[in-house]
Amino acid sequence: MKKIKVMIVDDHSLIREGLKQLLEFDGSIEVVGEASNGIECLEKIDSVHPEVLLLDINMPEKNGIEVLKEMKEKESPIKVLILTVHNELEYLTQAVDIGVDGYILKDSESSELKKAIQSVLEGENYIQPSLIPALNNQLVNRDIEKDKISLLTNRELEVLIQVANGMFNKEIATNLNISERTVKNHISNIFKKIDVSDRTQAAVFAIKNNIIKL
Repeated sequence: MKKIKVMIVDDHSLIREGLKQLLEFDGSIEVVGEASNGIECLEKIDSVHPEVLLLDINMPEKNGIEVLKEMKEKESPIKVLILTVHNELEYLTQAVDIGVDGYILKDSESSELKKAIQSVLEGENYIQPSLIPALNNQLVNRDIEKDKISLLTNRELEVLIQVANGMFNKEIATNLNISERTVKNHISNIFKKIDVSDRTQAAVFAIKNNIIKL
């Protein structure tokens, strides 16, 4: 039987050692390489030729999300399975957006980890089942936010950016070469379209949806 070639990337040597023993126990998987950080991973990966990369998120030098991004930009055929302690939606949605093949938590059973490796190798996406409801909810909410943003005109977006940057109506009027009355009208329309009631909520909306960067 052909063994699945896996590379383990984690900054804790005990975890790498434990995973290697666990994965190779029944003879179906071969650990062909290890790395302790993202830079070492990217340097080694082409020489060990894994089929699946088992990747931690929190690492020195270059983290797992950065490694994932670089590999997807290069259109690498290697499947990337993130194995992490992080169940925060922020990491999961970021990984899904970049195109991760799988995402599983370190407190999983060994049988689930092997199932995840097999699934991504066969071209399926594998997200740990316990994370799926929250992920779906997040993606639905994000689609609603996108719909709100699409209602804004270019001028309203410009005004929202200025509001989120803490500008007063008079400053916005000067910056955009329009009257204060027009600025007030735009702000009123913006609040209705994005469903907020004050400037602080508008600023939070703009930051959350990457309309401005902190």
